[in-house]
Amino acid sequence: MAENLMLKFVNIPRLMPEKRDATDRAHDFGEIYSDFAEAKAEEQASRCSQCGVPYCQTHCPLHNNIPDWLRLTAEGRLREAYEISQATNTFPEICGRICPQDRLCEGNCVIEQSGHETVTIGSVEKYITDTAWAEGWVQPIKPAAERGQSVGIIGAGPGGLAAADMLRRAGVQVTVYDRYDRAGGLLTYGIPGFKLEKDVVIQRIQQLQDGGIEIVANCTVGVDISFEDIRAKHDAVVIATGVYKSRDLVGPGAGADGIVKAIDYLTASNRHGFGDHVPEFADGGLNADGKKVVVIGGGDTAMDCVRTAIRQGATSVKCLYRRDKANMPGSLRETQNAEEEGVEFVWLTAPKGFLDTPVSGVMVQKMRLGLPDVTGRQSPEVIEGADYVEPADLVIKALGFEPEDLPKLWEADGLEVTRWGTIRTDFETGKTSLPGVYAVGDIVRGASLVVWAIRDGRDCAAAILAELDGARAIAAE
Repeated sequence: MAENLMLKFVNIPRLMPEKRDATDRAHDFGEIYSDFAEAKAEEQASRCSQCGVPYCQTHCPLHNNIPDWLRLTAEGRLREAYEISQATNTFPEICGRICPQDRLCEGNCVIEQSGHETVTIGSVEKYITDTAWAEGWVQPIKPAAERGQSVGIIGAGPGGLAAADMLRRAGVQVTVYDRYDRAGGLLTYGIPGFKLEKDVVIQRIQQLQDGGIEIVANCTVGVDISFEDIRAKHDAVVIATGVYKSRDLVGPGAGADGIVKAIDYLTASNRHGFGDHVPEFADGGLNADGKKVVVIGGGDTAMDCVRTAIRQGATSVKCLYRRDKANMPGSLRETQNAEEEGVEFVWLTAPKGFLDTPVSGVMVQKMRLGLPDVTGRQSPEVIEGADYVEPADLVIKALGFEPEDLPKLWEADGLEVTRWGTIRTDFETGKTSLPGVYAVGDIVRGASLVVWAIRDGRDCAAAILAELDGARAIAAE
């Protein structure tokens, strides 16, 4: 009888890949986790309980077949594991690195709930796909047959590229228009290298281009090409711009020099990492070196900013958040990494105003948690008379993002938006109010996770293919 290689969670403890020492990793932008060796990946995958109702899969936005590829990894059948992983996820090597597994798959692992600690799903996923790249299993897209139909995609972030991949595999001619000089969106310019090394993104984009996807860079819709021109050139259009308009601070001195947007700060850092000449980085405006840094916000973008500032050589880095640690929206794993690297979190605090220009300090008001709001979270309340000043040479606002006014920017009359400014779409297909126009990702959901953008892109591509098939059938009659 063959040995059962699974359900080893009772005897084998959870093990993450070795994490680099905090004092060492805080000086560079390399990834902080080492890779699993083959034996360790198989061992950790074997801890999966193969439960009948896999909550890990249910709570994954892509509904990845996690128990299946864990079993195949435990059995040493890595190529099959990769094929299963790739079947539902366009970018598993990226999700394995940046998904908040502690809030999604791993956070809902059955053995975690029974006290045995979760399977290290994200690390095994990363190992599977990194092995696939190293072994040459990841090949350019080769459609079985070419179609004469074409789709234009506005935005080369994860949602747009996921849709492009699916459409191209079906033989559709795909052109992606992007405002930046490099494709990838936030994967390229918003997420620091210590979470997602850029060669990982570059190799995937190259694979898409080698498969026939055309990417038109440095192309701003409404400036370099009109939205109507794109619609006229293609049988369908996908809007996948993301949300890049930063929420602003209020209060006295909020417009002072030295108060910068998180997206500008992270983009400058990533461009510098690429070797680009970035004047705002070179003159110190978007560089934390030698400065007392205060980051305002508690999400994953704030975590990226504080950890970047540490690596740039800030003399101190503090993060102000108006709720407590238990109620912050960012990943607890990222918060722990930041604390290890020397970031100080100042919980239950909010900015009231700012001193001088260039900024020299943040006027901080202390908070306490009161009654729950409509979302069920306790609302922060100001503690009167407890204000103080936090010295700061650089203040980074990481308060989240809002959509740009696309109907106005693109002169797209009839493109309906919600009261939040996001594009109104059909929930399942991504169809907008304009014929042949779809939208996916953050421009529909508001600022969300990369994995949700991938899900939207794949679902939208399936809907477009169904519509194109219908159009082709009618034309053939």
